[in-house]
Amino acid sequence: MAELANVSPGTVDRIIHKRGQVAQETVDKVNAIIDEFGYKRNILASNLALNKKFHFAVFLPKSETLEYWKSQVDGIEKAAIEFSKFGIVLDYFFYDYNLISFKETVHKVMQFDCDGLLFAPIFYQDSVEFLNEYQKRNIPVVMIDSNISEGNQHAYVGQNAFQSGYLAGRLISFAVKNERQVLIFKITREIESTSVYLQRIDGFYSYFKDHNELTNFKFSEVTLKDSKIDQLSLDMFAGINSVFVPNSRAYIVAEFLYRNNIKGVRIIGYDLLKENIEYLNKGVIDFLINQRPEDQGYMGINYLYKKLVLQEETEHTHYIPLEIILKENYFPARKTV
Repeated sequence: MAELANVSPGTVDRIIHKRGQVAQETVDKVNAIIDEFGYKRNILASNLALNKKFHFAVFLPKSETLEYWKSQVDGIEKAAIEFSKFGIVLDYFFYDYNLISFKETVHKVMQFDCDGLLFAPIFYQDSVEFLNEYQKRNIPVVMIDSNISEGNQHAYVGQNAFQSGYLAGRLISFAVKNERQVLIFKITREIESTSVYLQRIDGFYSYFKDHNELTNFKFSEVTLKDSKIDQLSLDMFAGINSVFVPNSRAYIVAEFLYRNNIKGVRIIGYDLLKENIEYLNKGVIDFLINQRPEDQGYMGINYLYKKLVLQEETEHTHYIPLEIILKENYFPARKTV
């Protein structure tokens, strides 16, 4: 390019990077050549030459005892290894599964200087307040697991929660001709009265509202503010044909039914936790809707990499395809000896 413009490489470099003083005539000549030959700056090469680092803050629940979040972290770390050669550095901010710890970690994240943020907004109202304040920094944010962004302010990678509930409704309705008593089993911690949880339930009911020919379905709800099987009773399941558990704790219902030899109840839940898989394989849980947490973690970091390192325009919302898992199509990876 320098040869075509009959100038030095240093002059071309100053024009491309808009550094120093160059005669306008020369600037016009070089820019015309750039337009003609379609030159694009090699951003990766420039970053590597400058040894530039990109710090991404990762703000998540602790994963030691939470299998779902362990999978998210596995995906994040996979991306971190893959992109480390391009200057990506991850700084983790984990909190215990309670509001006090969450607020303490918010304070740490607010004090940390970074280039991008990966965030799982578990506590709805407090997460909204945090994002409203964090937005003032004009730093890219990508959310995983739950999308609480209004007006597409922040990027999101994860499930379409409403659609996943709608899908659960369809699965409940399959091959049912007689009257069906459906129980929505809300086994929650206080933390989980979140938008994802409520959107799933809304989507579930919406399926039946949209299919008003399904008049043989009757619905009831049970709410437990804990995850202990000893809170379940036989009376809860009297006359029940189907159970929808709008989170990852379908195994609690399945274990109770299995222990008490109650058969013929269709169960639909979420996530490939080992306890859920156990009862899926036993034929107690009929369907699990998998939202691929490892892919969410990986793609969240990938979004920040494309946005900040490659400086590419990327899709703001990426919905993970919802997988329907039955015991017949679940094949865990086998370790070779």
